[in-house]
Amino acid sequence: MKIQLTPPVAGARILGLGSMQPDTVITNHDLEKRVETNDAWIQSRVGIIERRFGSAEDSVVSMGVDAGSKALADAGVSPTDLDAVIVATCTMSKPIPNAAAQTADRIGVNGIGAFDVNTACAGFCYGVGMAGDMIRSGTARHVLVIGSEKLSDWLDMDDRSTCIIFADGAGAAVIGPATTEDEVGVGPVVWGAAGDLVSTIHIDETDALRQEGQAVFRWATTKIAPVALRAVEAAGLTPADIDVLVPHQANLRIVEAIAKRLRQAGARDDLRVADDIQYSGNTSSASIPMAIDHMRGAGRARSGDVALLIGFGAGLSYAGQVVVLP
Repeated sequence: MKIQLTPPVAGARILGLGSMQPDTVITNHDLEKRVETNDAWIQSRVGIIERRFGSAEDSVVSMGVDAGSKALADAGVSPTDLDAVIVATCTMSKPIPNAAAQTADRIGVNGIGAFDVNTACAGFCYGVGMAGDMIRSGTARHVLVIGSEKLSDWLDMDDRSTCIIFADGAGAAVIGPATTEDEVGVGPVVWGAAGDLVSTIHIDETDALRQEGQAVFRWATTKIAPVALRAVEAAGLTPADIDVLVPHQANLRIVEAIAKRLRQAGARDDLRVADDIQYSGNTSSASIPMAIDHMRGAGRARSGDVALLIGFGAGLSYAGQVVVLP
């Protein structure tokens, strides 16, 4: 007996992108009224000017549906063409039912693979990695990958170390097949986890998000740039080939530190670096696709650009890959 496999394809590529943010803007001056802080301190420490919080009507699923629908429209792909929906999130109010099945149903498709990924801020890159491998192996032809988070539901608004940083939003990408090697637009994923550091970012007994900011900062500024460089190498490229760097938007100083390490390793001076955290805050798994979509809208990222994505956060988990932007 011989088990038959679906014929593989050359690889995968991103076909479209979309994002959404809630309407309510929370400025640093708004937070001054609640905790001992000020605009200058927040900008100097994390680089954030404002962030968005969702209303009672905004949920992980509803925001994911919005971003996912925009990505499908951008890709010119019908929901009925999807073979799977992956939702990266760590902020569902309940673990069951998952976000992906609900999201697929609201987008207008059922009877396809639908599952959630919880690797926090690395979730979108994990999802893209899995989607790329599913498509390359022939398991799926079109996969919708969504990062959606409502972190405001898990914040202690009296905790200055977290309430100034985290925010809500969603971003999405449609991943499809590359029929020839020249069309391949999703490189190999490089991923891992530092499970010995799980306590540095966690949900405590009051269901509030806590983090040891300095410990996470030291880890991210020393360990993540080498992972990013490994992703470039895995794609058969050099740092000089990268047009756009899109790190997880955790902290502007971390973003700048990663960019500096890449330039020291040979990245070009004109490397464009995502700085979406300034007006979006840290949206965990949503931050990378949201940042790319915003960069496209501002003309800072263009179709055909080679982008390096690198996510990192609670777990402590990390993942990255090189992609070609649609």
